[in-house]
Amino acid sequence: MNEHDPPPASPEEHRLEVTRTARYVTLGNLGPDSKEVWFVLHGYRQLAGRFLRRFYGLDNGSRLIVAPEALNRFYVEAEVGRHGSESVVGGTWMTSEDREWEILDYTRYLDRLWDEVSPSLDRTRIRVTVLGFSQGLHTAVRWVVLGKHRPDRLILWGDYLPPDLPMERAAEVLRDVEVVFVRGDSDPSQREELALDEERRLSEWGIEHRLVTFGGGHEIDPEVLAELGG
Repeated sequence: MNEHDPPPASPEEHRLEVTRTARYVTLGNLGPDSKEVWFVLHGYRQLAGRFLRRFYGLDNGSRLIVAPEALNRFYVEAEVGRHGSESVVGGTWMTSEDREWEILDYTRYLDRLWDEVSPSLDRTRIRVTVLGFSQGLHTAVRWVVLGKHRPDRLILWGDYLPPDLPMERAAEVLRDVEVVFVRGDSDPSQREELALDEERRLSEWGIEHRLVTFGGGHEIDPEVLAELGG
């Protein structure tokens, strides 16, 4: 290239909406004796079917438990050679790449999932809980705040509010939602500065909430889960 050649064209970034097939796993059914629907969102490196096993104890004949799976999957282990059917696969709701569109995609997906599994839900009779664990906590709270549906209860387990959550909108949406945080006292992901900042934001915007702690780590504790499901 010499000084008389025109400069190279700048690349342009584009986006195209496409159809994706999402997977979700359910436990229980909606029927005349149903009292609750739970949407449970897994964490990083997990898949819906494996995550749902932690909720088997809640299956009492009056609940439908729905575990949506993240749209993005990857091989968990760094193996030498080709991956195959024995390779462990995990999921992730998003990464830092193209994040605004990832959030929009999974919010639309979860809104449609709600419509799919409970198209005519009688909210006077059936209570809805959304639970997000670890990375799924960020997904769950963004879905509730940015999506079109409102649960009766939002359980945020094993992490902190995402820093970019629009708090003004969150305060409006969560006014009529029971908000519960759950954390293990030996969870290695705990950070005092994040906890203090989260509490400041919640207090500043008047978002009522309660914190449940247990003697454990970064996990779904069955005793706490049973209490929340009682």
